Amino acid sequence: MTDQKNLILAIVLCVGILLGWQLFIEGPRLAEEQARLAQQQAAEQAESGLEGLSPEEIATQASQIAGDLLGQTVSRDLALQQGDRVRINTPRLHGSISLTGARLDDLTLADYRETIDPTSPEIVLLSPREAPSSYYADFGWLVADPAVPTPGPDTPWSADRSLLEPGAPVTLRWDNGQGLLFERIVAVDENYMFTVTQRVTNTGDGALTVSPYGRVVRHGTPDTLGFFILHEGPYGVFDGALNEHSYDDIVDEGTIAETTTGGWLGFTDKYWLVALIPDQQTPIEAQFTHRLAGSEDRYFATFQNDTGSILAAGATVESTTRVFAGAKEVRLIDAYEQRYGIEKFDRSIDFGWFYFLTKPFFYALKTIHDFVGNFGVAILIFTVIIKLVFFPLANISYRSMAKMKALQPHMKDLQERYKDDRQKMQMELMELYKREKVNPMSGCLPILIQIPVFFALYKVLFVTIEMRHAPFFGWIQDLSVPDPTSLFNLFGLIPWDTPSFLTIGVWPLIMGITMYLQQKLNPAPTDPIQAKVFLALPFVFTFLLAGFPAGLVIYWAWNNTLSILQQWVIMKRMGVKIGGGMEEAAKKIQLKSAPPAAGPIPAGKEQGGEDADDGGRVDISADQPVAPSETASASVTGGAKRTASAPAPRTNIPSQPARRKKGSGSGRSRSRRKR
Repeated sequence: MTDQKNLILAIVLCVGILLGWQLFIEGPRLAEEQARLAQQQAAEQAESGLEGLSPEEIATQASQIAGDLLGQTVSRDLALQQGDRVRINTPRLHGSISLTGARLDDLTLADYRETIDPTSPEIVLLSPREAPSSYYADFGWLVADPAVPTPGPDTPWSADRSLLEPGAPVTLRWDNGQGLLFERIVAVDENYMFTVTQRVTNTGDGALTVSPYGRVVRHGTPDTLGFFILHEGPYGVFDGALNEHSYDDIVDEGTIAETTTGGWLGFTDKYWLVALIPDQQTPIEAQFTHRLAGSEDRYFATFQNDTGSILAAGATVESTTRVFAGAKEVRLIDAYEQRYGIEKFDRSIDFGWFYFLTKPFFYALKTIHDFVGNFGVAILIFTVIIKLVFFPLANISYRSMAKMKALQPHMKDLQERYKDDRQKMQMELMELYKREKVNPMSGCLPILIQIPVFFALYKVLFVTIEMRHAPFFGWIQDLSVPDPTSLFNLFGLIPWDTPSFLTIGVWPLIMGITMYLQQKLNPAPTDPIQAKVFLALPFVFTFLLAGFPAGLVIYWAWNNTLSILQQWVIMKRMGVKIGGGMEEAAKKIQLKSAPPAAGPIPAGKEQGGEDADDGGRVDISADQPVAPSETASASVTGGAKRTASAPAPRTNIPSQPARRKKGSGSGRSRSRRKR
């Protein structure tokens, strides 16, 4: 009873925690985020009147509105209109490079929108230093002599081109006026990889020690989903090991330093990544750093060469760094890893502990998608493939469960007989399983198989950008988010926006129904309390999975449907009734020996006679009919015939019939052997 109470208490606590999280934490956070976005949108609309003004008027208004005093910021659009820029235009990127500081600080993703509406704004990845939530990458040189001027964040650079395109790099130049000429050659491919070649030439007389650096800077702590299965924040591979840090880790530590040869570092979001990729053969010192500017948190991912280079008079030193800034597309990330030899660059996609399953699952789904053109259909086909792979093992399990279903009347009889002696009941159950060659644990095999598949597929749907905004059919236009319909507004018939924790869509309901039907095919627990708990599980899982990605719920419902079909066919072939027991027309499970009867045995009939014990065996596959009177007096589960006469002490019936005594008169009497 204590175990039952603990089980019920655990389920209640889990549901309570999930409800409380949605109601008191997630709900207010979403409301606050919506209010912030609305306020920001209103501010941007108010400032949209700046379009069409001259640069001087813009600068004047910017100074009046916010300026750069005390680290104050202006809107992103206004910040982009200040200073000279080199425009970026590729098939997949739009943006610009600021010639003030030569920063890569303006980037939007042409292939990805904020919503499923194709006219919604492009995803903004990088923003200028003066804008809210600024996010940018810059580069430079460290010189041993602090008196030598080097380019800084406000240095004005010149450019040989006004447009950066694939195959047409831009060269930026700055002369410090003391014998050093700095050049920065920026190239971009047709996707998301920038190549930045830094070059410094010594036109003076003396030698200098110089060391190149690169950094990614992020102002403000970004909103993260906070899922334990997904990492968002500072990220990198150092000496072959993947290091994950949260923003709180950097705040607490101040600086986290690493020394490595090869690898990469940067900041990752769920779908987007900005990462520095230094030369894979050069030792570097890498750091994640936090600084506080007023009340604003600022985070830095920085690297510099471990050893400086001697720049002699008339010599030139060059360093090449790559910057990935874009969407974490699996095939593209893998291609970059192979092309440039970037160590474990594929780990920038958080495939998790089930990496050995998750990544192959993704490629399988992607391959199917390439043929059918729909990720939802690909999930259905992939589920069928998984079921076929594990078909033999599932068959063994379902056969065992069918036998368990047939044994349920006998199990209930044992439960009633030994309701005051649980230990004895368990012993008798084990004997029954042993006699009938049934393994009660084999029914867990499909679940054990399904759990890692479930989590691996969940990871694929949750972390891969290929699933983002991927439609299925009907109302499911994004497989990576929950079903948008809700039972509590009659699936859109009532004009009421239900709270997120009450959003139970059509597909979660379908999944719950399939789970309930599958449960009815399985043998119910003998304990009535456990049976009630298991009966409630489909409703609990319907509620819980309502907040999961629609693609995962579709997989679960489809997998349940296939399992129901497979299990029903097996039970039909074995002659097992859906409601329990055996069908008279096809009795293929033979009870070798039934459990002992609880009823009395009339006096004088312990040995010999017409109604003597028959070894405690009822062969339910026997062809000989049983008379109605005998049926009424015989225990279906006990096997021994008994009358309704006065009760007699319980007698343990041997599990196997005894041999007949030679010379007995009728030949029907059996010798009794005590156990």
